[in-house]
Amino acid sequence: MCEQLNIRTARPEDEAAVRACAIQAYSQYIEVIGRKPAPMLADFAAQISAGYVYVSASEQETLQGFVVFYPQAKHMFLENVAVTDAGRGKGIGKSLINFCETQAINLGLFSVRLYTNAKMTDNLSIYPRLGYCEVERRSEDGFDRVYFEKRVG
Repeated sequence: MCEQLNIRTARPEDEAAVRACAIQAYSQYIEVIGRKPAPMLADFAAQISAGYVYVSASEQETLQGFVVFYPQAKHMFLENVAVTDAGRGKGIGKSLINFCETQAINLGLFSVRLYTNAKMTDNLSIYPRLGYCEVERRSEDGFDRVYFEKRVG
């Protein structure tokens, strides 16, 4: 059974834990991609300051995962979602994505868009299972990206 998740807006004091979670979640891809994945290069302080980062914390306030999203035109852009090793397999990532989708609906947006690296093959099967459709592949900033979209509104 999944424990009750507490999703809240990230605070400046969460930055170190958010960064550590990103490093933990994405380090495995450095070798296959040939460099640090984009989520490891993010300016989390700026994203937290802008109100784009939400964290899932345990009742003891231990960070279990985070999500970064913000509105773009008529859709929500889901930039990053990561879960700590300790949080894996508990539905935290799915809950964070659902939270993003709910916020999109609350803002009257029509879809959630995201991209993942083409070499992150697990993600290529996870997102379709969550209702996302592949809409484009392109190379940007030296990364091969696969874009997905899900209609929500």
